[in-house]
Amino acid sequence: MPLVPEIRLYLAEDAIVWWARMEAEAGIELVAPFWASAWIGGQALARYVLDHPGVAVGRRVLDLAAGSGLVGIAASMAGAAAVTANDIDPYSVLAIGLNAKANGVEVKATCEDLLGGDGGDFDLVLAGDVLYDESMAKAVMPFLRRASARGANVLIGDPGRDAMPRDLMRIVATYPAVSAAAFADAGIEQVHVLQPI
Repeated sequence: MPLVPEIRLYLAEDAIVWWARMEAEAGIELVAPFWASAWIGGQALARYVLDHPGVAVGRRVLDLAAGSGLVGIAASMAGAAAVTANDIDPYSVLAIGLNAKANGVEVKATCEDLLGGDGGDFDLVLAGDVLYDESMAKAVMPFLRRASARGANVLIGDPGRDAMPRDLMRIVATYPAVSAAAFADAGIEQVHVLQPI
């Protein structure tokens, strides 16, 4: 991954082909395998955490909609006290476990839907590329705002997708989006780390 070469992940060579194969084998429609690619927003957020370990060191961290677990792995590498990577896709939970082991870090993976709450006792809530469409943004933003309102530090990685509510965010850092790894990221030139305001 261009932005975080120090992290190794098990990813699909082509997530679209992988998805088609999984559906063919299962004989049913499956959720898109977001865990099979390292989206550029997650890469930027992981880069930020690794470059600024003070945001994670000693903290209880939630990697929301974790996908491959990239951002949670970065938080663990940066010295977080405990990291929970959460995603509602059970395949993601398996991928997170494999990827954490490949990087020699401990990340607890869960599959529960947390969006009705405020992040509980997590000090740091990380959300890499969760605002990829309008319905996801509408589901995730209230959770992120509640977590922020109760005092959690909330950081979001996003390349400026259309669903990102720009008026509710401030940019913390910007990175060049060199050779994006996921198909959905093709043509993106820069990516941001943001905080809700």
